Amino acid sequence: MASRERVVLIGGGLTTARAAESLRQSGFDGEVVVLAEERRLPYERPPLSKGYLTGADAAGVVYPHDAAWYRANDIDVRRGVRAAALDTSAHTVTTAGADAADETLRYDRLLLATGSSPRRFTGPGAGLRGVHTLRRLPDSTRLRTAFRSGDRRVVVVGGGWIGLETAAAARGYGNDVTVLARGEVPLASAIGPELGAMFLGLHEEHGVDMRMGTGVASLTGEGGRVTGVVLGTGEEIPADLVLFGIGATPNTELAASAGLTVDDGIVTDAGFRTSADDVFAAGDVANSWNPRLGHWLRVEHWANALNGGQLVGRAIAGERVVYDDIPYFFTDQYDLGMEYSGYGELAADAEVVVRGDLAGRECIAFWLADERVVAGMNVNVWDVNEAVQRLIRSERVVSREELADPGVPLDALAGDAT
Repeated sequence: MASRERVVLIGGGLTTARAAESLRQSGFDGEVVVLAEERRLPYERPPLSKGYLTGADAAGVVYPHDAAWYRANDIDVRRGVRAAALDTSAHTVTTAGADAADETLRYDRLLLATGSSPRRFTGPGAGLRGVHTLRRLPDSTRLRTAFRSGDRRVVVVGGGWIGLETAAAARGYGNDVTVLARGEVPLASAIGPELGAMFLGLHEEHGVDMRMGTGVASLTGEGGRVTGVVLGTGEEIPADLVLFGIGATPNTELAASAGLTVDDGIVTDAGFRTSADDVFAAGDVANSWNPRLGHWLRVEHWANALNGGQLVGRAIAGERVVYDDIPYFFTDQYDLGMEYSGYGELAADAEVVVRGDLAGRECIAFWLADERVVAGMNVNVWDVNEAVQRLIRSERVVSREELADPGVPLDALAGDAT
């Protein structure tokens, strides 16, 4: 009797959960084995710096599926098990885990959704207690517990999305918060200086001390616990807790050791296929070709894990797929909600056109290059993101006057694009 086909999914995030779901929806009836390094079911990351961190949501909100769902769908989730070695010629993966004996599993097809890891401060004082990064559920739980007292001196290093969302959460509990960032305004590399200045003003209005153009030289401490952050200027800022949100690096070690092509992530085609037969990659770790944008993209956002995970499951099941989504992300900070569609690098030199009230933080911003919209961001304006996405996909020539005019419907500008 022939053995069932086996698909092994490596990773404990949303990409893996969606891929497992999609495999079953696609009719795949073979074995599905999930190797999750953390001792918990696959979970999604956005609540860790949003609703869960702020206290609005319980921990359960992070799980797309509970244990009963995995059992009902005959999906073998092995928690606390790490993929230690991959042999693409033999089609085997060797596991290691504290609670289980090492094992070599044969696979027919395999997904690498190993995600990314936060960059860490390596200077003097890095090992002090009270120094944090934010990537996993326990990280968010520790921060949430610390923030709840409302009397901490919190220093956030980094002016990106994780840093600003964490700063907003800490301030929401009443803590004193300082943000240290290298640029003149936060988020300049992602959304440009004009929109970055909007977030600078937002945090300042909520009482955050925004120290722009600063870098960290060292951390000071007493009794093994952090007490301050020393800037490059020599100034010391008192701190009870320090959060480093200084970016992330893709977890490519397993792929690289197996001989896969790696370049700022695991390189894949538009169908998630890597340089090794029967090995796919998706999520934060994948640097995939996007034929719509004509660019290699490695995207560390929720929508990429959600949509890419669903599509890679179909690919693993045998369907020929093309992943050409426009990248999307969102943020919630204080009373500001925002959605962004586009890829920052492609919009870096574009002209920004604003429709609405930028100063009042109720507007839509468009990035216009060669008279075509390449990115869009709606701030406290809702039910327009799909139209913004259609406008980007349409590649239609539009004028800055039309974009700026609230009287011109976005659907009319996008035409029949889907």
